[in-house]
Amino acid sequence: MAFVKKDVVEQYKTHPTDTGSPEVQVALLTTRIKYLSDHFKKFPKDFASRVGFLKMIGHRRRLLDYIKKNNKENYTALIKKLDLRK
Repeated sequence: MAFVKKDVVEQYKTHPTDTGSPEVQVALLTTRIKYLSDHFKKFPKDFASRVGFLKMIGHRRRLLDYIKKNNKENYTALIKKLDLRK
């Protein structure tokens, strides 16, 4: 996961030393959410992990709302880039 994390940060950073901007956080959460959604297809009774999964979805939603409120252009570009349906 660390190797993937480095690639995601490189792809979505807004400036050369960026590691924690909302755009990067949303991209990291999206990759983890996609991984866990595949995990739940294999293991549908994994309820303990599902709690954290739902928290991640809520956190991503709040970050996307923040980006949408502050910079509409970045929001639409990020949604297209991450292939989220909104």
